[in-house]
Amino acid sequence: MDNYLMGLPGLQPEEMAGIRELTSKMTDSQRNQFLMLYSGKRKKPDEILLLTCLGFIGVAGIQRMITGEVGLGVVYFLTGGLCLIGTIVDIVNHKRLATDYNLEQMYESSRMVGI
Repeated sequence: MDNYLMGLPGLQPEEMAGIRELTSKMTDSQRNQFLMLYSGKRKKPDEILLLTCLGFIGVAGIQRMITGEVGLGVVYFLTGGLCLIGTIVDIVNHKRLATDYNLEQMYESSRMVGI
């Protein structure tokens, strides 16, 4: 399992701890199914950073939309990333945005597997 975790780029320590905790009670088939589901849903911090940087060229809020915060994404889009202040804050906090989204997806994937 640790070999597979190493293949997840940008894996944050909180994610790794959560995955280990959730998968400790799973069978091998459940664990494989969970890892396949989760790896398809998770977002890399670098992707979030790249999408946030698009806010500087006029397409603000995409990072919020893909992390499930559609309303805030629309607000960012209509206000130019809240006059770029929100975009700058999101650049600083891009790892936190990715980790929060990934933790939600982790628990959703575990529910889909049946744990």
